[in-house]
Amino acid sequence: MTENTTPPKALTRPHSFSTHGITIEDPWSWLRDPGYPKVTDEDVLSHLKAETAFFEGAMTPHKALTDTLFAEMKGRVKEDDSSVPQKDGDYVYWRAFEKGAQYRKWFRRPVGGGADQLILDEPALAQDHEYFRLGAMSVSHCGRYLAYAIDTDGSERFEARIKDLSTDEMLPDVIPGTLSSLVWTSDSKGLLYSLANENWRTDNARLHWLGTPVESDVELFHEDDEGFRVSIGLTSSEKWIVLATGDHVTSEAWLVPANDPLAKPVLVSARQAGREYDVDEREGTLYIRTNDTHPNFRLVKAPLETPDQWTEVIGASERFYLTDFTLFKNFYVTEGRDDGLDQVEIRDYDTHSAKRIAFPEASYSASLDDNPEYDVKVLRLGYESMVTPDTIYDYHMADDRLEVLKIQEIPSGYDASLYTTERLMIPARDGTDIPVSIVYPKDFAKDGTGPLHLYGYGAYGIAMEPGFSAGRLSLLDRGFAFALAHIRGGDDLGQQWYLDGKLEKRTNTFNDFVDVAKGLIQRDYTAKGRISISGGSAGGELMGAVINSDPDLWGAVVAHVPFVDVLNTMLDESLPLTPGEWPEWGNPIEDKAAFETILSYCPYNNVKAQAYPPLLVTAGLNDPRVTYWEPAKWVARLRATKTDDNILLLKVNMGAGHGGKSGRFESLHESAEEFAFILWQMGMTD
Repeated sequence: MTENTTPPKALTRPHSFSTHGITIEDPWSWLRDPGYPKVTDEDVLSHLKAETAFFEGAMTPHKALTDTLFAEMKGRVKEDDSSVPQKDGDYVYWRAFEKGAQYRKWFRRPVGGGADQLILDEPALAQDHEYFRLGAMSVSHCGRYLAYAIDTDGSERFEARIKDLSTDEMLPDVIPGTLSSLVWTSDSKGLLYSLANENWRTDNARLHWLGTPVESDVELFHEDDEGFRVSIGLTSSEKWIVLATGDHVTSEAWLVPANDPLAKPVLVSARQAGREYDVDEREGTLYIRTNDTHPNFRLVKAPLETPDQWTEVIGASERFYLTDFTLFKNFYVTEGRDDGLDQVEIRDYDTHSAKRIAFPEASYSASLDDNPEYDVKVLRLGYESMVTPDTIYDYHMADDRLEVLKIQEIPSGYDASLYTTERLMIPARDGTDIPVSIVYPKDFAKDGTGPLHLYGYGAYGIAMEPGFSAGRLSLLDRGFAFALAHIRGGDDLGQQWYLDGKLEKRTNTFNDFVDVAKGLIQRDYTAKGRISISGGSAGGELMGAVINSDPDLWGAVVAHVPFVDVLNTMLDESLPLTPGEWPEWGNPIEDKAAFETILSYCPYNNVKAQAYPPLLVTAGLNDPRVTYWEPAKWVARLRATKTDDNILLLKVNMGAGHGGKSGRFESLHESAEEFAFILWQMGMTD
């Protein structure tokens, strides 16, 4: 065999540690470069390059299939696509791709008429960079300046720049190391931002005055709790800047006048452990969404003069989960989920009665879209379902009417009538019904022979929306069913759904996923070994857990940037995310029970001598969220321990981070590789 077709074998180097009287052996700990975030260790780099070479060698025979899939996916992308223009102040703004371009261009034109103006050219900014990502961007209130931030290596340490749109010239003001939104002061002379500290944590809010040295910027707020992160926002009326701080379970907000950012910040309400809230303001009244009395949140209000004296506006509900609210001048909008289904409601300030917008399908994803102005009579909405492409509506409140502005175009053609979607309820082993959204070809035979792809995440209270995917059609058109498991750990059915999948209840997430798969088998959607699965980040942790517990269920597994070395990461408080993650996973340093719980399910620590399904793993060398050594160590342990001859591949993006390669076509190519791997392992390459 050639070097590229021989699986790399990572050397073992004795390493162990003891915590709470338990000793852990970790012979692959050397794969973590001690100089991280710089990775210069030759042994580490050599091994990562060998893994990627093996990946490329294994996939080379399937290049024709990958190319076919890529061509299909690209054929469903409107190359010269553009967004629906939206008015914001004196201008109408939109963004557009040119044919063949990987990145967008951003435009505006005066509302009163005039020439189109290119305000930001992403393709030009991305030129000569292997990776490019546009982060925050914000036009000043006067319309003259554009602040934007870019990342050119995937490390998520952005550089903020400022452009004078009246001359198209760049100002000398450059702020490196940002990790936040960019918020202008009312007079357009100042810009608020947050720096990432050496541990990639935003513990500050800073003010930069145009034309002054960055070194003289003023720190307006500093957070001392290592687990909290600071964010910056603007109220809907744009009168107040919101300085918010918090972790996954506790939050606190301060208000600063947008026209006087150096004024003493106003504390809305002092932090209370386990209480979250967010705030907006209208005419001297604060509106606050909080979970202080119920996990599903309620809405309260308070005078600006006494911001911690709360009066209830909308009570919490077991059935309705209040996920967001947005204030406008003459009405406000609440968003949430009723029995897991998205709802958008318009409410009156006097009576707070709700007008619920009706949508055309029984299962869908819907939310407010781009609504930058405060005084409006028409709302911009986004809508999609598993069979309906992304649709942009204007909702006209005066006559309760949805106007279609744009439907995602599929240039190669798409006929929704060829597919069927369902929402199932499948009981988990503890009797809890788990929602499952599924789509399949109309002629899909429910006789237990069909292939099925199952996707899951289940963490951080992030719901899996039953939305549309043009790429997914490449599996559906080859006879697959595609299912989303709305497992606990997400907030699909409310905050309690999230709470029931974290900390000491974390294993509910993994059990739910396995039980959904078994339920789909029992209903003859598929069979054991005919299920491919995928997940990324915390969803990659899910992949690791379920292949340890039920390896024979899966025909192919894809784990993107998987969070699989959970115990080691949660024991290392020097890592960027660790202190802020303890409320999600537990603190194994101080809490023996948390240590034992994490150890019981941690994918890396629970690899065992058994047969594992075919597995494709991805990693990003510059990933600050799931460090590259987690998937690298996991793959090394799997190679050394598993008893089967099934393929195990690790692809390391040496110039990217958590999201893989940038650029819309580079990203599509990675999806094509993933699908080619699945089809190969499922015996469906013909």
